[in-house]
Amino acid sequence: MRFTPQDHARIAAAIAAAEARTSGEIFCVLARRVSAYRDVRLGWAALAALLAPMALIPLGFDPAWFPGVADSWEAAHLAARDIIIGRALAAYALVQAATFISVFLIVSLPVVRRWVTPRAVRRARARQAAVRQFMAHGLHQTDRRTGVLIFACLDDRQVEVVADEAVHGLAGPDTWADAVQALTGAMRAGRPVEGFEAAVGLCGDALAAHFPPAPDDRNELPDRLVLI
Repeated sequence: MRFTPQDHARIAAAIAAAEARTSGEIFCVLARRVSAYRDVRLGWAALAALLAPMALIPLGFDPAWFPGVADSWEAAHLAARDIIIGRALAAYALVQAATFISVFLIVSLPVVRRWVTPRAVRRARARQAAVRQFMAHGLHQTDRRTGVLIFACLDDRQVEVVADEAVHGLAGPDTWADAVQALTGAMRAGRPVEGFEAAVGLCGDALAAHFPPAPDDRNELPDRLVLI
C-alpha cells in the first residue's frame, strides 16, 4: 500500500483542522507489521512435527520408504533388531525434521501466518506496538496529557487508538471504538487515507468537547502520518 505526497498532505491537513478546535494532540502511525510471530510459527511447526509422523504409523510406516535409510535385504537374526530399530528411529526423525521445516516455511507466508495466529494474539501485539509508538513519539509528554495516537497495522489488519490519561476516561470508550471502526472499514475497502481522515475527525470531536483551544496553546507534535 503506497502513500503519495498528496495522501500525506491530506492526513496532515485533517490533523491540523482537528487540532484547530482543541488543545489536544493527534498523531497517526501506519505499520507494515508489528511482529514476526516467530513463536507462533515455531509452535505450529513443532506441533506438526510431533503429530504428523504418528499419522504414518497406521499406514505401515517403514524405514524402507526412505532410500539410504534402510536396505532392501535384512538379516533374519536377533542381532539385526538393533539395526532395524535404529533405522526406524532415523526415518522417524527425518519425517519430523521435514515436517517441521515445511510447516515453518508455510506459516511464514503472511496470509497463512495471519490465519493461524489467534486474533487475540494479533490484537495484543498490535496494542503493545501502539503503546510503544505512543511513548516513542512523546504523546505522553504533552502539556495537558491530551495526546491521542491513531495506529494501524497492515499485515495484521489491526487498528488501535491510544488516548492519554486526561482524555481517555472523559471521552468514553464509544468514541475510540467509533474511530477504530471508521479506520478499519476504510482500510478494508482500500481507502486508508479516508479512514485516517475520518478517525482523526472523530478524535478531534472528542478532544474539542472537553479540551477547547487554550490561549497559550501550541502545536507540540508534527501533524503527519508516520510509516514504519
